[in-house]
Amino acid sequence: MTVTAAAALGVGSMIGAGIFALIGEAGAIAGNAVWMSFIIGGFIALVSGYSLARLGVRYPAAGGIVEYLVQSYGEGLLSGTLSILLYISALVALALVAKTFGSYATKLLAVDSERWVNSLADLVIIGFVLLNLEGAKKVARLEKFVVGLKLLILVGFAVAGLTVSDPALLSSSHYPETTQVLYSLAITFFAFEGFRVITNAVEDMPDPSRTLPRAMFLAIGSVLIIYIAVSFAVFGNLDSQQVVIAKDYALAEAAKPVFGTVGFSIIAVAALISTASSINANLYAVTNVTYQLAKEGELPSVFGKPFGKSREGLIISAILIILLSHAFDLAEIASVGSISILIVHLMVHVGHLKLRHETGTPFVMIILAIVLTLGAICFSSIYAMQNSPHILWLVCGSLLTAFLAESLLRHLTGRRVQTRTPEPSG
Repeated sequence: MTVTAAAALGVGSMIGAGIFALIGEAGAIAGNAVWMSFIIGGFIALVSGYSLARLGVRYPAAGGIVEYLVQSYGEGLLSGTLSILLYISALVALALVAKTFGSYATKLLAVDSERWVNSLADLVIIGFVLLNLEGAKKVARLEKFVVGLKLLILVGFAVAGLTVSDPALLSSSHYPETTQVLYSLAITFFAFEGFRVITNAVEDMPDPSRTLPRAMFLAIGSVLIIYIAVSFAVFGNLDSQQVVIAKDYALAEAAKPVFGTVGFSIIAVAALISTASSINANLYAVTNVTYQLAKEGELPSVFGKPFGKSREGLIISAILIILLSHAFDLAEIASVGSISILIVHLMVHVGHLKLRHETGTPFVMIILAIVLTLGAICFSSIYAMQNSPHILWLVCGSLLTAFLAESLLRHLTGRRVQTRTPEPSG
């Protein structure tokens, strides 16, 4: 897998639900200053991506973060619990993307109902499961084409939207308080979260030390520029209240003042392509994560058994994703998923402190990643506590589920977690 193919996998994963659904959720909090939140969230992603890239080069394994956790914390209950929390977070993220696909599809087909949203979400998950069963080469080949197409549409929308935007709508006089921008950080970071799928493809890279870091920064940097441009285009054509009302399909609504109803349809189609691409990329990552977990004894061995050119974990994961998409709405999925994955990233960075001499990562960069990630967790938790306390209970439920599942699996299987690469000396 080349630099461009790996970066395309990351871009495809990030530009899915992120800009098409989460801009409405983030805009409801940060208003027309949401572009600032995307910049900060993107910076956190870049720093976090740097940490993961250094770990990925030193510990190349298909499981990515799972491997780094085991290297950092050993074969104990903590690494196992965090690994399962990562798996849960990945499933939640895919449920978000699938639900976004369903939301845009129903608007395009004029069959707006929750039943249709869920049915279309199920359909796209099943379709890409069949594709992923054909193996990594076909995944990468399709991803490069789809990423190019959706980037063309998004860039075209951003340029046209900025050309006809109303400067008054973007005026700083309409900005909310600074704390509102900070409260939205978890959501905007979640829009970048797909960058970690690049580390899961490391075993398909001929030269990871060169390919992985370049692909990571290329993917995050490209997506950051696009998110900023699209944010200005959306809030330059719609006021904050209009964005909130159409938050599940904000980009398509913002295309109306620019291109009319045809523009709405074009962006809706782009949303379908983008979310489908994101599902494709993330299913590839989830398959590798479940394989790594099963091989290390953290999930039942059935997850790691071959099935076609993929693994049975893909089938089981797809079933769980469908159940999650039926159980929760977009706002709940986004909030729980963003906080949960931030917790995993935080623990990876904390563990990286122990491994920094092995990876050659500067101490200050790891500390910066820890501080930024912890800050995003704190601000998002404060906002949830003030506005949707049940979100924190759902996050706690995810943590408890991961802990209980890990404890039960250890008791039933009696297996110990094993690393793929040599443990650090000293």
